[in-house]
Amino acid sequence: MDIILIPGFWLDAASWGDVVPILEEAGHRPHPVTLPGLESVDADRREIGLRDHIDAVVRLVDTFAEPVVLVAHSGGGAVAHGVADARPDRVARVVYVDAGPLADGQAINDELPVVDGEIPLPEWQDFDDADLVDLDDDLRARFRARAVPEPVRVATDPLVLRDDRRYDVPVTVIACEFPSSTLVDFIAADAGFTRELARVREVAYIDLPTGHWPQFTKPVQLGQAIAAAVR
Repeated sequence: MDIILIPGFWLDAASWGDVVPILEEAGHRPHPVTLPGLESVDADRREIGLRDHIDAVVRLVDTFAEPVVLVAHSGGGAVAHGVADARPDRVARVVYVDAGPLADGQAINDELPVVDGEIPLPEWQDFDDADLVDLDDDLRARFRARAVPEPVRVATDPLVLRDDRRYDVPVTVIACEFPSSTLVDFIAADAGFTRELARVREVAYIDLPTGHWPQFTKPVQLGQAIAAAVR
């Protein structure tokens, strides 16, 4: 299976480096992507918006003869859902890694601090403790060294969705910061951030207890979880 790996904020294709071999060993063809504006710290990202990220992945999806699996971490979840909306017949499954689908009109995060027209990786004290579980000092240093500022409009643009067939695309949620049972409880309580997920017709859950960046803290287990989701 061709698996497109979509990184979350501040990360490029190389952030999946320790996950890719696990997927290859399972017989899959992983395709990690670097989204527009995340090529380097020197890239011009001033005019790049959420739709540019979605369109970049749509173009990649269109290069495959058969439907693909999308794997999306964190803020990449909005990108994956936009792609499923644009190509519902070309996406076999979306796997959300500590993420989920946004609804039409929602933004990924319009509260992140903007510095000099872009969004750099915040200081660690600005994250919740749950985000940082298992992210030791060495991993934090490596993450910060590779981090690229996020385009402002990717975080703040409202997601535009048009095709209800996106709800027919099967979904797997890999729950990291809190267990999937908690997410199910949020859905049952009609929490706003789960309403789009609640409309998806087929949803499976895999628990992978760790912090918000399992591709760094538990890459082997993450690769195995993605392979299990694809099966």
